[in-house]
Amino acid sequence: MFIGKASFAQREFNINGVIFENQTKIRMALVEIKNKRSGFSTGSNDLGIFSIKAILGDTLLVTKRNFNDMEVIVKNDRDLVLYINKGAILNEVVITGKTKKQALDELKETYRNKGSYYGGKPPLLLLNPFGGSPLTFLYELFGKTPKQAKRFNRMYQNEMQDGQVDQFFNKAVINKQTGLTGLKLEDFLVQYRPTYEQAKNWNVYDGIKWINDSYKKYSDTAGKIKSN
Repeated sequence: MFIGKASFAQREFNINGVIFENQTKIRMALVEIKNKRSGFSTGSNDLGIFSIKAILGDTLLVTKRNFNDMEVIVKNDRDLVLYINKGAILNEVVITGKTKKQALDELKETYRNKGSYYGGKPPLLLLNPFGGSPLTFLYELFGKTPKQAKRFNRMYQNEMQDGQVDQFFNKAVINKQTGLTGLKLEDFLVQYRPTYEQAKNWNVYDGIKWINDSYKKYSDTAGKIKSN
């Protein structure tokens, strides 16, 4: 009997649960649940339901912005019903420094002030003899400033797309989800960075899922290399 209990204590199993806001009893979506031992995380769905692998004695860290953190010790394999409390909301901090987008938007406006309204890509409508502007078309197509504006617009688009990906895939978030640091973190960033097309419609849960799925692949690959 003792051996059976010891075996069960070390066996990993899926533990399911549902999360409510304590004050309103509303089911809470996009709550992060992290197993502090394994480093794996998941998020609650639109019904407040989650599932995560654990063994007896594991500690689950439950977090959501503007709510108090909660730690839950896994004592058995029964479903969990958790209630989280709203935390004190800090006064909004006004940031006076320019964001990257604001700086780039100002630079874009500079090109417009220099007479490049189409960023080196004039519409064919400008060639219309009735109300068009053929000279503007030729200037936009061959002029020096429009060519610079065209290159800038390509750079602007790339920067905005990179910024979208960086919201969900950056060192701070990856470290929090996986515990990776140093060269391993840098390697993970390069190997598993999603494309803009993959991340453009993501929410927080999608980003966490991508990191966790990628970390599993990363860990499996590292294990195979060591065994060889």
